[in-house]
Amino acid sequence: MTDNTEKGKLIVFSAPSGSGKTTIVKYLLKQPELNLEFSISATSREKRGNEVHGKDYYFLSLKEFKSKIKSDEFLEWEEVYRDNFYGTLKKEVERIWAKGKHVIFDIDVSGGLRIKRKFPEQTLAVFVKPPDLNELVKRLKERGEESEDKINMRVAKAPAELATAPLFDTVVVNSDLDEALKNAYNKVSEFLKK
Repeated sequence: MTDNTEKGKLIVFSAPSGSGKTTIVKYLLKQPELNLEFSISATSREKRGNEVHGKDYYFLSLKEFKSKIKSDEFLEWEEVYRDNFYGTLKKEVERIWAKGKHVIFDIDVSGGLRIKRKFPEQTLAVFVKPPDLNELVKRLKERGEESEDKINMRVAKAPAELATAPLFDTVVVNSDLDEALKNAYNKVSEFLKK
């Protein structure tokens, strides 16, 4: 990833789990005029439910993931929980830019800020904020995808993640989904016109 002057833009959505960032990203991907394509993250965690390799994530073994870290194949990566790595492969971004599209990320807070630091002019970093922590807990439980322990782990991380909101270019509060979708669309649309 060398000369990025003629490349597309990077749209980063980050938030604590349960804030609604995935819903917002899916909505934006359905707006053809934005010319966005989803950056599929790599992870060392196990598949959940009916997730598909190459569609939801690139599922790598812990050994494969660490090997790609050593060979500098990631734009950014992080050990989110113990032995649970997530990251963005450089070739994924290059694949999307080669199609003439802009890259949209649904990514954890640390990874989102790393991308913003690497490509400050090309990146719009959006933080999605839940109305409050109680709502966050409620949404995580309603998903029914994870154990109580996992939910508690995610909730324990949320205050630190929420504290990073001022480091992002903009914040979308998701208390009313329709409003949040409209707000996110407007911010992304304005940025892409620059």
